[in-house]
Amino acid sequence: MDPQQLIRRPLITEKSTRLKEGSNTICFEVHPSANKIQIRNAVQTLFGVKVADVHVANRQGKLKRMGRFVGRRKDWKKAYVRLAPGEKPIEFFESV
Repeated sequence: MDPQQLIRRPLITEKSTRLKEGSNTICFEVHPSANKIQIRNAVQTLFGVKVADVHVANRQGKLKRMGRFVGRRKDWKKAYVRLAPGEKPIEFFESV
């Protein structure tokens, strides 16, 4: 699978910001069928950094209601990618 299709988007939340500053860990939304090895190779290819380890979490889609109609959001997967010691952190929003 293509690395750009594998990694969908970075997750910018309070928790991911704390992890990025504290332990050099970056969070991504990834393709639901991706495994840890594919995620590691995709990050190393796209960003040119060395990856120490990868943790994945499957997230269940939420139930949503609009009046009497019930819908469901899609299930998705997120990956916590810890960079090797000494690697420069990946910056998504560089200050201009």
